[in-house]
Amino acid sequence: MFDSGFGGLTVARALIDLMPNEDLVYVGDTGRYPYGPRDLSEVREFALEITNHLVRTHDVKVVVIACNTASAAALDELQQITPVPVIGVIEPGAAALLDATRNGRVGVIGTVGTIGSGAYQRAVASHGREIELSCAACPGFVEFVERGETDSDQVHVLAQRLLAPLVDADIDSLLLGCTHYPFLARTISDVMGRDVVLVDSADATAFRVRQLLIDAGTTQSGSSAGAHRFESSGDVEAFRGLGRQLLGPELDEVTALSWPE
Repeated sequence: MFDSGFGGLTVARALIDLMPNEDLVYVGDTGRYPYGPRDLSEVREFALEITNHLVRTHDVKVVVIACNTASAAALDELQQITPVPVIGVIEPGAAALLDATRNGRVGVIGTVGTIGSGAYQRAVASHGREIELSCAACPGFVEFVERGETDSDQVHVLAQRLLAPLVDADIDSLLLGCTHYPFLARTISDVMGRDVVLVDSADATAFRVRQLLIDAGTTQSGSSAGAHRFESSGDVEAFRGLGRQLLGPELDEVTALSWPE
């Protein structure tokens, strides 16, 4: 699995908890984060490069794009050209959002790239339900998480400004459409109000992966815990320090990863 940085660790945590026997390789592309403001064609190239690395170097049996922006940019193409199944976080998240709503008014927040791509709008529409969908890009959220500032006054002020249109839309469920955003859940909930259900795509994605492996008959059995490998294209020690805080003790050693010029 891969993400631009730390956000995908929410999906990694869900996968480790749900399938403790499975081996996991996580690539945090911190040397090139954030993906959100980048052109989607550039993000697509990053996603192709990382997926190729995971398949060729680690012989993985499934690839999880634990990044909404990369899912929007490259999922369809990767599913066509990759020799193993590729799963993104957008469709599972959209399905979980629709399961959560009571009044049919829902919201999605994400990076500029994700919201601008229209991927969530299409995913929600594909279910054919009468839904009022409000979307908002939240530039700056990822950077706060990557710095470890998840509960500061500054991020709270930013959240109040960016989430105001969704508060006005009177939604009852909000999808955190970026894997970094669950780390800001307390701040987001404070701004949106306790009656708004926050939906995290991590669990839905983990269940989708497990079902895929069950259907394919490739689940790892036995009583031993799976091995967990973490790779970073940026500052390895910074990734290990903050990543361990966010994920837990499974994130111990981090291997440096570099891309060809």
